[in-house]
Amino acid sequence: MKKIALATSMLLAIASGSAMAHGENAGYLVSANDGSFVRDHNGNCIMTPNSTLMEPATDCMTAAPAVEEEMAKPAEPKMVDANRKFAVYFDFNSTKVGSLSSVIDFIKSLSYVESVKLTGYADRIGSDAYNQKLSLDRATAVASELKGAGVTDWKLRVDAKGEMAPVANCTGKGAQLIACLRPDRRVDIEVAGEKTEKQM
Repeated sequence: MKKIALATSMLLAIASGSAMAHGENAGYLVSANDGSFVRDHNGNCIMTPNSTLMEPATDCMTAAPAVEEEMAKPAEPKMVDANRKFAVYFDFNSTKVGSLSSVIDFIKSLSYVESVKLTGYADRIGSDAYNQKLSLDRATAVASELKGAGVTDWKLRVDAKGEMAPVANCTGKGAQLIACLRPDRRVDIEVAGEKTEKQM
């Protein structure tokens, strides 16, 4: 009996030492020779002295499943509204568009463009019908420039109000009046879109 007890103790000591080098199977003794689980005469896996498992099991891998750490998912960037208004002014009786660099730069900075609304205007000099057409031609000219810069066609909305919404309060005649009415010869640009919080 003493010999049997001694042999069992030696087996447990050897197996226990093997388990120390095989942390992935913590809780059960593992053979140093081939990495297999050490079992008793009933076929149950032998638990290590410091095992936290409730009882021996025949299926060691099922009884001691590996713990997987859940990887933290990066948070999606938060989107915020980014709307801005611009005004482009025109010479008398002209549809020639000036620089749109500030408008284009802003549009390109957006993560998402919802719409670009263009509203053309004219001063009060000339007939209503002529000024209505002139204001539309101005808005259309700006739209063409923006499309050429890469703004999607269907994002652009063109409107014209002729001389219906003056902002200048002018008197006089000739060149003085024309110069004073410049604020009425314009295209208002309203850009609606979104940026990430980091872009703001």
